[in-house]
Amino acid sequence: MITRFLLSNMDRRGLVFLALIAAIGLLVPLANLLMPAGSPLHVSTATMSLWGKYLCYALLAISLDLVWGYCGILSLGHGAFFALGGYAMGMYLMRQIGSRGVYGNPVLPDFMVFLNWQELPWYWYGFSSFPFAMLMVLLVPGLLAFVFGWFAFRSRVTGVYLSIITQALTYALLLAFFRNDMGFGGNNGLTDFKDLLGFNVQAQGTRAALFAMTCVMLISGFLIARGIVSSKLGKVVIAIRDAESRTRFLGYRVDRFKLFVFTVSACMAGVAGALYVPQVGIINPSEFAPANSIETVIWVAVGGRGSLVGAALGAVVVNWAKTMFTSGFMAPYWLFALGALFVFVTLFMPKGILGTAQGWWESRKRPAPVPAAEPAPAE
Repeated sequence: MITRFLLSNMDRRGLVFLALIAAIGLLVPLANLLMPAGSPLHVSTATMSLWGKYLCYALLAISLDLVWGYCGILSLGHGAFFALGGYAMGMYLMRQIGSRGVYGNPVLPDFMVFLNWQELPWYWYGFSSFPFAMLMVLLVPGLLAFVFGWFAFRSRVTGVYLSIITQALTYALLLAFFRNDMGFGGNNGLTDFKDLLGFNVQAQGTRAALFAMTCVMLISGFLIARGIVSSKLGKVVIAIRDAESRTRFLGYRVDRFKLFVFTVSACMAGVAGALYVPQVGIINPSEFAPANSIETVIWVAVGGRGSLVGAALGAVVVNWAKTMFTSGFMAPYWLFALGALFVFVTLFMPKGILGTAQGWWESRKRPAPVPAAEPAPAE
């Protein structure tokens, strides 16, 4: 029934997106596992992991578009929720190493042994269990977003002030996680992972399964976001974006709608971070850097704010371009190119790539106006 509701409210663009991601999630792992290395249809494990990272970013972009594109909340700290989900997954992966670490301690991770920790901190308990770790992937970012949003939205903090506060939040977490006494690996973070659910995290089959799961979660995240924005709740959320004061005057509890959307978005970002970590192989405090959150805003703006498909497209396109431009002579100039891209899109493509392309296509399909017939001359 829920699936029928979601698909009945899906436009053609959304259906194409779902079909494309489903096909990619099925065909790419099969091309990696079944095709021989010399075949033109073979997809290398490195390429698959790289595109898996792009799809994690696409899920993060959808989560940001949900709050910015549809609710009007410009969050410059969404990278914090992404990083917290990644740390929750990283803590589980560290607990799976056991005695195979450099120091051979069956309980303490290597960085704790190096720093002369005598026992495991209490907040690491439970992370040897995969279900508990997955619960924390959702609970920690969601709880932080709920507490932050509770105070911010009830105080009616909006606009640039809210954006600055979210950026301050992620910067505070950056400084905290850099400290060695926090128990999260300090500057080096968490790395050297071995197993995931008993499978070698570096194995080709595990990498293929992670890629497929990323596609499944991207589809799920898209459906959840689409279900929210196409429901009656979503209509109120859009009204808050367009005229918050008028919506409040009509009797709606604006702060509650904002809080719900912000919390759901944070949980989605946490899931994206949890999928990102085993495919990249490391999580460190640099993921909290405010620049990462600002870059996520650029993805959404480039793809098309207020379009979930456009947000995902922008994340993939910008990160693919980043990979291409940071590996050659253009590497020192990538940040300048990224800034120029954002300015160009803001001035000349305010609807992003997808919105601009759709507008161009509709203008071509629109029939040309028929000129009015000239009046007949009087006899």
